[in-house]
Amino acid sequence: MVMRTAGNRFSAGLLRWAAALGATGLIALSPALAQEIKIGAALPMSGPNAEYGDLFSSAAAIAVEHANADKMLSKKLVMVIEDSQATPQQGVVAMNKLVNVDKVPYVLSAFTGVSKAIAPVGDKAKVVSVNGGGIGPDLAELGDYFWNVIPLVNIEIQAFAPYIVNERNWKKVALIYVDDPAGEAIKKELDLNVPKLGGKMVAALQVPRASQQFSGIAAKVREAQPDVVFIASFGAQQAQIAKQLRDNGVSQQIVSYSAFSVPTILQLPEAKGTIYPTQSVNWNADAAAQRLAKDWKAKKGKEPNAYVANYYNAVMVFVKLAQALEKSGQPITGENLLKQRKMMSSFDMVGGKMQFLPNGTVSMPLQLNEVDNGTAKVIKATLVAK
Repeated sequence: MVMRTAGNRFSAGLLRWAAALGATGLIALSPALAQEIKIGAALPMSGPNAEYGDLFSSAAAIAVEHANADKMLSKKLVMVIEDSQATPQQGVVAMNKLVNVDKVPYVLSAFTGVSKAIAPVGDKAKVVSVNGGGIGPDLAELGDYFWNVIPLVNIEIQAFAPYIVNERNWKKVALIYVDDPAGEAIKKELDLNVPKLGGKMVAALQVPRASQQFSGIAAKVREAQPDVVFIASFGAQQAQIAKQLRDNGVSQQIVSYSAFSVPTILQLPEAKGTIYPTQSVNWNADAAAQRLAKDWKAKKGKEPNAYVANYYNAVMVFVKLAQALEKSGQPITGENLLKQRKMMSSFDMVGGKMQFLPNGTVSMPLQLNEVDNGTAKVIKATLVAK
């Protein structure tokens, strides 16, 4: 795994110079360089959402380790990471480096706003971008070269809303949502699904992405008198929302979506009892799942979550496609990876069979989780969109 630094950029410049000389016959390229297959990752490695970047990149790194240990490809697989900082602007900078400097055919992405920003870069260069963390429904509309290995939020809400309104009888829903594409998407889906089920949206309170003070929001939630409060944010902000709701007298049930499943949030005392959906993962289902869970716990000292499966699977999709291309004597390019994925369609992955739909999204089962003393326990193993 390579993390970009100033020294790396300098070294990359020397390598490009060496490559130019190599083309003229003045210098021979190192055989080691020719023995690598590179993929990229544009992930938040710094800033308030760096916890996600560490989680995603660590899972992907284990997949790279497994692929190399099992000699799944003819050459060593290497992952080059650029820091997206979870912002669209920096995401584009990161993507341009991966595409134009590192010449990778395949890039891991995260966050709805970042993914939407980098997709045109990948599409133009015919480089595949794969999202395992962003959940906006419009991520299904970013072109052939943008894929998702995570169920998008329209599927999450369609499955979760009946549980909220009908099974638990929480008819009055208050929403606190961040002003970014993911927050807007969740609001749209709740506005559509809750009334259809006989419930009512009694409040929809938007918060700026950089905000960390929510006592005023808590007062508005108390005034709305909901049965349940849905938090649609991520990272440090969602932790502060949960904490300040409880600190300011909001005692109603809290629910959220898959972004709630990071260790910092789960360990927050005020988050206890929060319910949220994720893709379903049975860590005892097969040898691959058991191996990933064992290695994750050895490296992190924690139980893996669905994001670990997502980013491990995102790398393994590349490996399986690249295997097929090597077997047929084709170069590993973004264009050939896309063609091969359309031919193969489904993959046996950690968490079950991953079935790619024509628009580059996946169909995978969901589960419901409840925060309990710093961990997430499964309270409903199969959740189906209706």
